[in-house]
Amino acid sequence: MSKKDTLFTAKDGLPFAFDADVSKVFEDMIQRSVPGYGLTLQMITMIAGLYTQDKSKLYDLGCSLGASTLALAHGVKVEGCEIIGVDNSQAMLEKCANNVSQSPVPILLKQDDIQNINIKDASVVVLNFTLQFIAKEERLALLQRIYAGMRQGGVLILSEKVSFSDEFEQDKHIILHESFKKSQGYSELEVSRKRQSLENVLIPESISAHHARLQASGFEQSQTWFQCFNFVSILAYKLEK
Repeated sequence: MSKKDTLFTAKDGLPFAFDADVSKVFEDMIQRSVPGYGLTLQMITMIAGLYTQDKSKLYDLGCSLGASTLALAHGVKVEGCEIIGVDNSQAMLEKCANNVSQSPVPILLKQDDIQNINIKDASVVVLNFTLQFIAKEERLALLQRIYAGMRQGGVLILSEKVSFSDEFEQDKHIILHESFKKSQGYSELEVSRKRQSLENVLIPESISAHHARLQASGFEQSQTWFQCFNFVSILAYKLEK
């Protein structure tokens, strides 16, 4: 059971890290910080059911505590599949291993930088609020490797916090998002401190920038299927030829 996130009642000024303290409260933190998070997990299950191919691999890159890993597992309807969950945080993976221990589909967990992983024979790949923590100049290479290691007919699920070029729109989405967090019980101080902690650690981009990069990576089509305030989820397709 995840503890209630009260980290930023005490923490001040430290860059955000997926350490042991965060692992203890992460489930509560993400539910109360990312509007629509629960729905994206439900839809990952549905999408996995639609696109998982026989005897293929599914990847959850940046699997944290395994919520999206399990969402994938519950969607698989075909035989001979394996899910690979990757995270560079030992603290997160230790809890993840326990959380996915009763999965209906075999799951292999790896502690590594997702940029080191060799993607192969994949029908579904998930980057659920992960790419935003990768340096901008390294994102294209990662997506290119995902595309290259994916079967034709496969899909990438990319969920991200995004930014907006229009100043008015950007400001209003920030107000909406911070109001959401306050409605979930976070104080003004906690919201402010977490914002400072994530600065220069989580680097958001515009929706159009994500679609342009996906196209440059090889994905023939992509669509934004979900948006709530400044959080979106995109489906990118490697079409059959």
